[in-house]
Amino acid sequence: MRVLAAMSGGVDSAVAAARLVAEGHDVTGVHLALSKNPASYRSGARGCCSLEDSHDARRVADKLDIPFYVWDFADEFREAVVDDFVAEYRAGRTPNPCLRCNEKIKFAAVLNRGLALGFDAVATGHYADLRRHGDGTVSLHRAADSAKDQSYVLGMLSQEQLSRCLFPLHDVEKPIVRQEAAALGFGVAKKPDSHDICFIADGDTQGFLGRYLDDAPGPIVDNDGTVLGEHRGTHRYTVGQRKGLDLKVPAPTGEPRYVLRIEPVDNTVVVGAREDLAVTELTAIRRTWAGLPIEGPWRGQAQYRAHGVPQDATIEAVDGGLTVRLDEPGHGVAPGQTVVVYDGDMVVGSAVIAGAR
Repeated sequence: MRVLAAMSGGVDSAVAAARLVAEGHDVTGVHLALSKNPASYRSGARGCCSLEDSHDARRVADKLDIPFYVWDFADEFREAVVDDFVAEYRAGRTPNPCLRCNEKIKFAAVLNRGLALGFDAVATGHYADLRRHGDGTVSLHRAADSAKDQSYVLGMLSQEQLSRCLFPLHDVEKPIVRQEAAALGFGVAKKPDSHDICFIADGDTQGFLGRYLDDAPGPIVDNDGTVLGEHRGTHRYTVGQRKGLDLKVPAPTGEPRYVLRIEPVDNTVVVGAREDLAVTELTAIRRTWAGLPIEGPWRGQAQYRAHGVPQDATIEAVDGGLTVRLDEPGHGVAPGQTVVVYDGDMVVGSAVIAGAR
């Protein structure tokens, strides 16, 4: 099989490519250049997006004796991921740029180009399990390493996309991956994992957004509309936030307040008690089925954060989206987050949260 191995420069994608070579596939490595100026994104050994990472990926490809290319996806990444990230915060929502990158870049633009060039599949170092069935369908499951499982960030992929994907690390835990890398002589064997958002080099999300969005001050109010303080731009706040509110009026009970809603049209941040964050029903749009569509209400699990705990729920497809009724209240659910729904360890589909109550 001709396989295009996406090589970020980290240890996971390096070992994924090595496993494919060992299995006898015809492997070509590709590193994605996501910025016209690599120094404007990550610097240092963070495993994503920096110039050093492209060099690390090339050295691994040389060790494996496979062809290696750098593909320029800077324009696509800027438009589909960075601009979308800013626009979502402008609208008062909380996006996940990693999911957006998987959806629009790694498993759309890269996959489409790879297929056009005659490759059979795209492989990455994600920790997730793909199972292929006799009827030609595939199903996406959680990885063997539950601590590293990344099925959530792949939950927006379709059957067509998944059928062209390979995840060689589905059955292995991270310490073994590092051992395999060391045994192969890869310099990335001890390279730290990447964290935070790859295109925010210093990790200062508020500072990054401040370069694009106005720091227009406005009121912080409670549910009754009583002004409790002043915010420094709605993009600096997210649902569930407790610290940094700098409220002038303490709560009658003395308990901390949390951000409940962002209302950018009115330039208002609404706060309240922690129990006011509790929600039991999510409405979500832009549904994607990873597996076969399910009609009518069904029992499953819902996860709305990459490292969140799946919650038992009743799930129903509605008007191109999903309605998710949680058995137990969830907290800190923000519009813009993605809810991924599971049947046991199998991903059924996903949708973008539009509201919660």
